Amino acid sequence: MLSALLVVMIGAAIRFTMPARRPEHTAGYRALLASLPRLVRDIPVLRRRALYHACLFGSFSLFWTVVPLLLTSDAFEMSQSGVALFALAGAAGAIASPIAGRMADRNRTRSWTRIAIGCVLIALLAAALAPAGSALGLSILVGAAILLDFGVMTNVVLGQRAIYSLGPQLRARLNGLYMAIFFVGGGVGSALGGFVYAHHGWTAAALTGAVLPVLALGYFLTERHD
Repeated sequence: MLSALLVVMIGAAIRFTMPARRPEHTAGYRALLASLPRLVRDIPVLRRRALYHACLFGSFSLFWTVVPLLLTSDAFEMSQSGVALFALAGAAGAIASPIAGRMADRNRTRSWTRIAIGCVLIALLAAALAPAGSALGLSILVGAAILLDFGVMTNVVLGQRAIYSLGPQLRARLNGLYMAIFFVGGGVGSALGGFVYAHHGWTAAALTGAVLPVLALGYFLTERHD
């Protein structure tokens, strides 16, 4: 109920404060949909940013799919309320959004993309090494959750900033493609995490999540920078 109330308040604020925006294109809805594959083919920035974030969001989804199973297991024996408080602590990573926006405006997207990928990698490695069933282990997991959220939020903002700069007439389609591609990565990460955890346990699942930012970093290093 509180969430619904906040959504109504946000909607009212948007209605009275946001300027009207009318897209400049004249194409119909079917033509716009038909143009999507061509945009993916012809715009390398979209492909890169989407694939970077597909890897990072895959790690994010893997972590948040599996960590509740770990916390409610015999290792920590936490209740659902305890898991909810853990997730709330992880939400502190949302402070990344304004920071990432400022860095992108200062043309520091490339260096902060490295930072974002590094944060996700370090978070998953730390989570894999957290000793189960101890206060130290729980503290490491909380820190990993915050760092993970920080890295993922930073990268998504950097990606949106990069694709939005390609032209106002393309923004809606580019953003739709960007989110669709990285949510596929999130789905893969979630499914993979559950499978690995069920068969090999927490450490193996977290290390599997760490592989994804390594893949993103490898692809990032092939990016030309003039």
